[in-house]
Amino acid sequence: METGSPHDRRDAADTGTTERVAEPVWTGLPPGLLRMRRLLLVVWLGLIALAAGLLPGLLVGPAWAAFALLPLALAAWGWVLLGRNWRSWRYAERADDLLISRGVLWREETVVPYGRMQLVEVTSGPVERYFGLASVQLHTAAAATDATIPGLDPAEAERLRDRLTELGEARSAGL
Repeated sequence: METGSPHDRRDAADTGTTERVAEPVWTGLPPGLLRMRRLLLVVWLGLIALAAGLLPGLLVGPAWAAFALLPLALAAWGWVLLGRNWRSWRYAERADDLLISRGVLWREETVVPYGRMQLVEVTSGPVERYFGLASVQLHTAAAATDATIPGLDPAEAERLRDRLTELGEARSAGL
């Protein structure tokens, strides 16, 4: 009896044998990205809840301060959704390409061949820098395959940029 799922094997048509297809080694995003997004959610919706409760409560009457509950409910819902979204992001470096997978309801997987990469950027805005995060953006000739990996540790982002650039130069030399 063979072990492994049918998704792990591919039938070789010319030999009649079954060969193993290596599963990619996926890397998730660091928890700092989730902390940053949740903090931003709480700050912005907290300010909106304060304004939605304070202004109507002072101007119209105390019963109208209940409007503050709507942004607070949105914050609780957003807290859960941000966690699910963060867990859905992952990437894998393979021999010939980079895989980026994301999405909760609609799963999206982007495959970027190393030989098609034209530019690999590391970016970090002021909020990302405060939380010690950086993003890697990959540019290819086709705009539809541009991909981003958000919320990486800056050292990992630079390592990934250098590795992808090196592999891209080696693969594009044959084109």
